[in-house]
Amino acid sequence: MTTNRTKATHPHAITELCEEGGRLYANALRTGRIARADVEPAPCLMEFALLHPDPDDANWLRPIPPSVALARRLNPIEREITERRQSSIELAEAFEPFMALSAGGAEPTHSITVLEGLDRINAALDLATAQCQTEMLTVQPSGRRRPENRLIEGLERDRPLIERGVRIRTLYQHTARYSPERLAYMDRFIDGKVEYRTIDELVERLIICDETVAFIPVRDDRQVALELRHPGLVGYLIKVFEFMWSRAVPLTAGTPYETAPDGITDIQHSIAKLLVEGHVDEAIARRLGMNVRTCRAHIAKLATALGSGSRAQLGYLIAQSGILQQDPGAG
Repeated sequence: MTTNRTKATHPHAITELCEEGGRLYANALRTGRIARADVEPAPCLMEFALLHPDPDDANWLRPIPPSVALARRLNPIEREITERRQSSIELAEAFEPFMALSAGGAEPTHSITVLEGLDRINAALDLATAQCQTEMLTVQPSGRRRPENRLIEGLERDRPLIERGVRIRTLYQHTARYSPERLAYMDRFIDGKVEYRTIDELVERLIICDETVAFIPVRDDRQVALELRHPGLVGYLIKVFEFMWSRAVPLTAGTPYETAPDGITDIQHSIAKLLVEGHVDEAIARRLGMNVRTCRAHIAKLATALGSGSRAQLGYLIAQSGILQQDPGAG
């Protein structure tokens, strides 16, 4: 996210904090307080209620503990989840008479159903997860949607599954390890039945319930999805998931971005591969689940490590260095 240090225009989403705001909040936590004048470049600190006036000196502010700030952010999300769960129960009761009629019919279940619009997609997902009894597999690449919307959807769908003892395995990109909101969400559910792993690159979202139904997006804006119930298709997608899962890193295994002896990190190996394939910065960032600024910072470090003076030379040096023949995950 581009940092805007002017007080007039300093937009933030509910789970975003600008670079300057993060730096100042960290300083305040270390020192115990911060001068009111020092936080003027980052009004988000007051908007997020991360600081409060010092009762002993009006010119100073004291930091709110991060655990308290996080709880304040999650409480309204959980209230909304409760309200939406109640609405789903009422809808289920309204449709129960029709479900009985449908169950007695002779029409076979459609193996492929096109779902248009977020309402239809979410309704189908809610039904599938409500019926899931054994295991749910999910692939969740980073996207452009606001993080709090993702949190609400995840909390709403995962909690009832976990309460029923359903096993959940979820794949994220490595960049999820550096999202405080995502980590706070995962910390709520990590136990024997819930497993999270990360991998450098994910292509698209995937949800599979009980080896019987799978959901995949059709368009980049995620307004159209396919509900798949053909056993052959679902079985194939499970094999794809297991292939990625076996190559992913458990969340508890520490950072996957450690620097190799050649001075190049795993994520920079991934970027190098995509650069040689001809992808532009924006496409690389999207596929690896990071913002473009972070991606370009990794490209700059890669260029420095290889001694490149230009983008064209960088591609040549990557090919000549032999790093693409190495397996950065081997050890």
